Amino acid sequence: MSTVPWQDSPTGAKHPLKGAASKQIRCASLSLALYCLMSSSGLSQSPAQKIQLIPTPQEIHDEGTRSLPEGVLIHSSTDADDVFAAHDLANELLSRGIRTQTAGAGFAVELLRLKEPKAASVLTRHQLTFSAGMHDEGYVLLVDGHTLYDIAETSAGLFYGVQTIKQLISGYGTQAWLHTVTIRDWPAMKYRGQDDDLSRGPFPTLEYQKKQIQAFASFKLNIYSPYFENTLQYASDPLMAPPGGSMSRSDVEELVRFARHYHITVVPQQEAFGHLHHTLMYERYTHLSETPHGTVLAPGQPGSLQLTSEWFAEVAKMFPGPFLHIGADETDDLGLGQTKRAVASRGLAPVYMDFVTRIHDSLLPLHKRLLFWGDVAMTSPEAVKTLPKDMIAVAWQYSLPEGGFDRWILPFKDAGLETWVAPSANRGNRIFPNNDNNLNTIQGFVSTGQRLGSTGMLNTVWDDGGEGIFDQDWYGVLYGAAASWQSGRADIPQFEQAYGAAFHNDYSGKVNQAEMDLMQAHLILEKAKLDAKNALFWEDPWSKGGQHDTAKILPVAHDLRMAAEDAIVLIEEAKREDGIRNADALNAMELGARKMDFIGQKFQQAEEMRQEYTYMYAHRSEVAQRNQISDMSFVLSGNNGQCQDLRDGYGLLRDLFQEAWLKESRPYWLDNVTAQYDLNMQLWITRGTAIRAAADDFEKTGYLPPPQDLGLPAADATQR
Repeated sequence: MSTVPWQDSPTGAKHPLKGAASKQIRCASLSLALYCLMSSSGLSQSPAQKIQLIPTPQEIHDEGTRSLPEGVLIHSSTDADDVFAAHDLANELLSRGIRTQTAGAGFAVELLRLKEPKAASVLTRHQLTFSAGMHDEGYVLLVDGHTLYDIAETSAGLFYGVQTIKQLISGYGTQAWLHTVTIRDWPAMKYRGQDDDLSRGPFPTLEYQKKQIQAFASFKLNIYSPYFENTLQYASDPLMAPPGGSMSRSDVEELVRFARHYHITVVPQQEAFGHLHHTLMYERYTHLSETPHGTVLAPGQPGSLQLTSEWFAEVAKMFPGPFLHIGADETDDLGLGQTKRAVASRGLAPVYMDFVTRIHDSLLPLHKRLLFWGDVAMTSPEAVKTLPKDMIAVAWQYSLPEGGFDRWILPFKDAGLETWVAPSANRGNRIFPNNDNNLNTIQGFVSTGQRLGSTGMLNTVWDDGGEGIFDQDWYGVLYGAAASWQSGRADIPQFEQAYGAAFHNDYSGKVNQAEMDLMQAHLILEKAKLDAKNALFWEDPWSKGGQHDTAKILPVAHDLRMAAEDAIVLIEEAKREDGIRNADALNAMELGARKMDFIGQKFQQAEEMRQEYTYMYAHRSEVAQRNQISDMSFVLSGNNGQCQDLRDGYGLLRDLFQEAWLKESRPYWLDNVTAQYDLNMQLWITRGTAIRAAADDFEKTGYLPPPQDLGLPAADATQR
């Protein structure tokens, strides 16, 4: 048995609880109302708080609380995995200023394997047993005397017990306290994964990927699945991987080694059929493309199979886990080029299934199970039956469908294939994730998968558009972890109340309410029949499309901005709370809120400018209006002018975006996004300069150009 000692915080700080802060907070939810009541009494965290865990254990009995004024003793066996779990707990407590001693009266946490006689004795004394579903990753937590026991059959089970203990201990230093509980817990799904798109712009640093893995493991995910199109470096094919934006073999080896300690298997996704434009755009491969410089490999070309075989031979050596993901989704070009005759004579589905089967057969010597995206195959249930039965179909759907999710899974289940389900924590091209949609989709899809026998969940994050900030996605990522561990439909309100404390150590309710405000912002735009996509953020309000959206957004712009600004205030207040964690994610969340707010501001002010200039132009010949026209021009473009406001807005958001990007991703690709900020800043600089010049010329010559000459849309000239 080893004892894990630990010391005071390196700074010597004891992290005292914060007193009654932010009493003026808007109490718009139950959690905030509770916070306001506590705040008015001069209190902060309270041992009387309800236990809120992510994921929620399968069985839990709350037995009260116990203060930890003397810290914690952590004991484990000398097994390397158990020692790692013990140190993982110790490091977490150290970050909260909680200390332990090698001996003394401190409360003990003891990690025990089920095979140890002491574990059997403790379980028998408390009349607890291990059921069959608990053996691989399950655990029992119970308090006996002055010791909290974490008992499991495997190292993974002990590790997951530790992750729950982390959430059961709250407070700082000598004021820390423990929820005393009895828990029997195990996962509903064997494979609980998170996909991350590494091929459409942002490419994470190795340091950030390690941070992701630590967070995934803390909430009991056991698979990390990086998605590659052209961003994995191959010795046999060095052309396609972009320098500075791809993973080397040494990167992979270090990441896999790191993930193993956290009981996470890295499952690589390398597209092997579609989504290969960034390879096929090279002249070296043009003969393998279904259409010239297209996106899909031509199945009839012998070199196509040779290329994927070479790739996956290297992938299999780099990633020692049991799975390879071959993609094979959205092969929209198939049948439009080299296979046009084959598709016309045989049908699209047979040509598609035949090539997927050939890929499978060519990779048999690697002794890996192959996963593939299920979207194309699900449209042809009969053809699915021809696929090799050892393949795993990953059904994906990112919004709530009419009639439920069964039809995404049943074609593969009926064909005898194992299935995983893939919802999304962020579909890409979004200003900020639409978490109302995402949570409801995850809940429905994962629970349906459990009911129909799916063995895994692969939650997804996509970076379509190249502007993704992963630190904005944790809300959906953590709910996916909860939904795949818990049985049935994971309770969404329960998760919403637990998130702030579990991920940010925020017990005030502010982070939770800010997330609700951002969901409300999405709903406001949806009510106006608009989607909070990046295109809306970049759209020019004076373009024809922009004028169409102006008519939609102006009636809701006030409510949109108020929801976003409420979120900004709450986030800023939460960041000042003692002990707040994952501050980078809060900054990324605030970036999303500020972009939402700016959308409303941009359309409001662009319309105000249109109306003001149109009025100026209509009254240009009236002598009495000349001084007023000069004054108006300064409102449009002067110190604190509206053109300058929009320039400044894009400039501020550019800086915040770049800061958030570089916290997690390499510089590769960043300029492609910041260039759009620069262009929009230049647009409003140019417009402001033109308006001021027009006003100056008007004072000298009496001539004022019509609105359309300055890029303003034509409208009712009398409107103001």
